[in-house]
Amino acid sequence: MLDHRARAQAVAVGAALLMVLLGLAYAGDTGPGALDEAAAAAVHRTFVGQDALLRLFVLPTQPTVLLGVLGLLAVLCVLQHRRTGLALVLLGPALAVAANTWLLKPLFGRYYDDHLAYPSGHTVSLVAVLTVLALLARQGTATRLVVALGCLVLPAAGIGMIGLHYHYLTDILGGAACAVAAILALAAGLEAAMPARSAARRRPRPWPGR
Repeated sequence: MLDHRARAQAVAVGAALLMVLLGLAYAGDTGPGALDEAAAAAVHRTFVGQDALLRLFVLPTQPTVLLGVLGLLAVLCVLQHRRTGLALVLLGPALAVAANTWLLKPLFGRYYDDHLAYPSGHTVSLVAVLTVLALLARQGTATRLVVALGCLVLPAAGIGMIGLHYHYLTDILGGAACAVAAILALAAGLEAAMPARSAARRRPRPWPGR
């Protein structure tokens, strides 16, 4: 049976492949695919005239909200002397967003109206923070609660982004895959970079660096 590190690596590779394959399928496009059209039609039909609700759905993707969460996580990591966790909080979402903005979006070149849309930056930001939160949560109930939160927040944010004409569904799927792959890869790298003595001290604790 695969241990948690091997499972995390498999998930990271799978997410990266999904992001690349979707990106290649829609590279250079300026319009929706069949899946995007179906999703948009369903959202607009269900939430017609409810822009205020859609904006509420998108709120968790906003920088002020996400930076507040990261700030709280950073303080907790400092108080608990979790150096690897602190590095993941400080570096993970920032690197994921930077790579998406400056590398992946120009590389795939998919537009929604007048802006590069794939992978969705809103989604990368949100899912990167959720993934960091899941990795830092204590294994068991806390991790399950974070996953449950993500299963509620991400679909709602996706509906909001589609309804407000920010992104296509495939942009959102690609953004989620991008964030998961980036954060898991960075977490594995940070864990491997820790000194052997520190790693031995942390061995009974959940990964990464808890």
